[in-house]
Amino acid sequence: MFPSKALILGLGKSGQSAAQLLCRKGVEVLAVDENPTLQAEGLLALGAKLHLGPMSPALWEGVEVAILSPGWSPHSPACQEALQRGIALWGEIELAFRCLPEGAGPLLGITGTNGKSTTTALLGHLLSPTRAPVFVGGNLGRPLTEACAQAFAVHAVELSSYQLESLHKACFLGACWLNLTEDHLARYGTMEAYEAAKLHIFERPPPGAYAVLNADEARLWKHAVPLREQGRGLWGFSLEKDRPEGVEGWAKGGEGGIELYTPQGAHFLPLANRSLRGRHNLSNAMAALCMAHAHGIPVSALARGLGSFEGLAHRLEFVRELDGVEWINDSKATNVDATLVALEAMTSPVWLIAGGRGKGASYQPLINASRKKVLGVLTVGEDAVLLAQAFAGETEVLDCGNVKEAVLKARQLAKPGEVVLLSPACASQDQFANFEERGNLFRRWVEAL
Repeated sequence: MFPSKALILGLGKSGQSAAQLLCRKGVEVLAVDENPTLQAEGLLALGAKLHLGPMSPALWEGVEVAILSPGWSPHSPACQEALQRGIALWGEIELAFRCLPEGAGPLLGITGTNGKSTTTALLGHLLSPTRAPVFVGGNLGRPLTEACAQAFAVHAVELSSYQLESLHKACFLGACWLNLTEDHLARYGTMEAYEAAKLHIFERPPPGAYAVLNADEARLWKHAVPLREQGRGLWGFSLEKDRPEGVEGWAKGGEGGIELYTPQGAHFLPLANRSLRGRHNLSNAMAALCMAHAHGIPVSALARGLGSFEGLAHRLEFVRELDGVEWINDSKATNVDATLVALEAMTSPVWLIAGGRGKGASYQPLINASRKKVLGVLTVGEDAVLLAQAFAGETEVLDCGNVKEAVLKARQLAKPGEVVLLSPACASQDQFANFEERGNLFRRWVEAL
């Protein structure tokens, strides 16, 4: 039985999509968001009722199920009250799973602390030779509930730990866990609790299910045997280890490409795509290859897909080459760790555009990563002074004030064979609405040179 009345907690992209789906199914919808200025006229037109402001107990009256946006923890006081009232708590992923149309294909889920978006997008690209419609989304831009409007042959779904917390029946034919590093501890309290949330991706395996794990992370690989004992086919990938016994498939990354070991034999797939540069993207590519081949995509199609993948905007995005200088948009690098990853991926001398609204982290780790690689730092935004202090005596520092001036200055400085890299190590809100706007404008200014 489908609920007659549902309450939507949070009206971000996934919350609004969930509300629209339920309205179209004839469910009475009460949509709640704590932002009193939110614009949601589209939901009103579909018949939903809105409550903008703090949650109150009276709002639970008559509700049978609450759909949680990722920002709402099931352990919050409001959600605990719902459980005490016997109200089910579903996430948007759970709702979508229950509403997928007849004939819809399976879900292939990808989770991890880092790399989820690139891996999910690449997986969707590798699945496309089937010529059947492929859905790519989840935590990656497009809510899974949008897949309920048509029968897709397969769904490549990015999953955050928040989305995995509120699953009950949803299950994944293919489930990939990329990595686990310290994150979201304000919500989980401990790494053990964070790890437990990620493990929900492997629950309720359907017939023919398979798991893909990063064998370079002991915290993940310890789950290999239990997952195999569940009856899943086990695939692993590694930058360091050779194929062990007991796995169905394996990928090992190395110089120039990836060795893919399948039940049919070993294959070498070259990897020269600028959209997949760096060791982190080598790991992402191996994970996507394992997922796609386990789902039946032939090796020849995988090799073509690796070469034609265009990457995601704002993540080491190749913008153009001008007079022998390569320009790269990594605006998504909103913290120091992300910029460290970008610098590690560079194999040519770099002019680094960095700065914005810092997050309080030390910039000192950037110094070691920059030695013998960074020709100069073009600083912008609120943390320009702090960056200048960190790099003082290490490399040339030029205060440009804003990204547009940094682009113009870099055009004067960069020589053939060098790279201009926007990888700010900072948030963007001092001068831009978000990192997307910063990256889009950077791209526009570079293309206008």
